[in-house]
Formats: sequence, C-alpha cells, structure tokens
Amino acid sequence: MVKKSVLFFLITLVGATSTLTAQQWAVDVFAGTANYQGDLVEKRYTMQNSKIALGIGASYIVNGHFRVRGLFSFGKVTGDDKDNTDPLLQARNLNFFSNISEFSITAHYDILDLDYNKITPYIFAGIGAFHFNPYTFDSVAGKTFLKPLSTEGQGLAAYPDRKPYSLTQLNIPFGAGVKFKVNDDVTIAWEIGLRRTFTDYLDDLSTQYVDQATLISERGQLAANVAWRGDEVKNNPSLYPPDGTIRGGPKFNDWFYFSGITATFKIHAGPSYKESRKGSTACPKKL
Repeated sequence: MVKKSVLFFLITLVGATSTLTAQQWAVDVFAGTANYQGDLVEKRYTMQNSKIALGIGASYIVNGHFRVRGLFSFGKVTGDDKDNTDPLLQARNLNFFSNISEFSITAHYDILDLDYNKITPYIFAGIGAFHFNPYTFDSVAGKTFLKPLSTEGQGLAAYPDRKPYSLTQLNIPFGAGVKFKVNDDVTIAWEIGLRRTFTDYLDDLSTQYVDQATLISERGQLAANVAWRGDEVKNNPSLYPPDGTIRGGPKFNDWFYFSGITATFKIHAGPSYKESRKGSTACPKKL
C-alpha cells in the first residue's frame, strides 16, 4: 500500500509539472557525503562513517520560489559494531558496506525569491528509487555480498516468514538547505537530504539469529561466519547465539542521508521568471 501511494504521488507530480509553463531549466551538480542510520550505529545521525556522495541532474524552474529537480545520486554507506560503545554490540562484531545509486524527483521551495535576494533558505521533498547491495569483508573470503547468504533465514524453508528483501526500493527524500546566488546564472547551496526507506535490510540486519546448523546446511559455512562475528573479537567468551536470539531491531526501518554542496547553472532557453514578470507589467508604448 505504501509503495502504491508513493508511486501514485510520483505520477501525479510529474503530470502536474508537465502542465506548467517552464520559464527556465538548470543543471545541478552535487558533491558531499553519505551516511546511514540503522542497527549498526547507536546515534540517530553521525558523521563518523561518512563516505563520498556525488550527483548530477536538472531543475525545471517554475517561478521565483518553486522548482522541480530530478537528480541521479551515487554514494556509499557503512556501519560497524566496532564504533559502538555498547559491549553487547561490540561483541556481535558485525559490519557492512553498500554502494547506493538513486534517482529522485523533488519539489523545492525557496523561502525568498533569488531574483531579488542574494541568499535564501529552502526546503524540499519528493520521492525516489534506490539500489543497494550490502557486503562485508570476511577474514577468509574477502569481499562478500550478504543477501545471497540469507543471514537471518530469508528464503529458507525452515523460516517461511522470512522473505528475501529486494535490492531496489522506493524512498522518500526530504530536507532543507541554504542557497546563495553567485550571479544571475549560478547559485551555490548547502543542503542535507534525509532518505526515509521502506526496508530494514540496508545493512542486512533486522530481526533474529537463525539456527547455525540450518544456516550452514542451506547456505554454507561462510553464511554462519558473517551472520555472527563474535569469534573474531579477542577474549570474547560468547558463542554463536541460539535460534531466535535478538540480532537487530525490526521496529524501525533504515535511513540514509546525503549532505553537501549543490551548484546550479541556468540554461538560457528563454527569459527568466524575473524578465517575464517585467514584460508582463511594462507600460504599453505610446503611438
């Protein structure tokens, strides 16, 4: 139901903007950092594991306050129990990495009109779709993608309620920033964009441990090695947890964030909104 609602909103947004009279287009270039919030980090927002993020897109300028932006973004997120302070999380010793590619369509509202001001705060919201693929580095096998290993029993006959998760998902991007006009053609903005997702498996971690023998039988020893990595911690007396032991917290879905600088370059395909307003209010010439 949520995905259908988001898809309906996307179709409606695209349809609505296509009926408007475009005043101008612009090219957007983004550079910044990507961060993640989920079961492998304790804080709601942290810059501790920031990785680079880049994006490129285009904006459809409707008027002095409103524009619609389509943006392709690429980033990397990570989380590691070694960075947590809770001894139980440190003993679990899990970690993940994932590249993220995203396409989003967002509506932006400038509080002040940059045709008449140098600086303005702004807000934005919309919808997007992203692809991820969590992996880790096993001490023996090197880079290991986690989804095929069913670390929480996804897709195993013994756990029919654990369904495999999709690596391509919808999300809801929203955020705020501050925009500065360099000249009539170029603006520079700093923004933070939050991504609400509909999955708790961005980090391949959500619910409970499954039976170790069953996991090894169905997916091999490597699956058990990366489902619990406490044996890699020195002086850790714990053993592989019994079936049903809490591994993650399914109550909240994972989030990721893109924050950084966006440079916007106007394309001169027609008069600016400011120029069009001047033309509409000009006095007629005398005969």
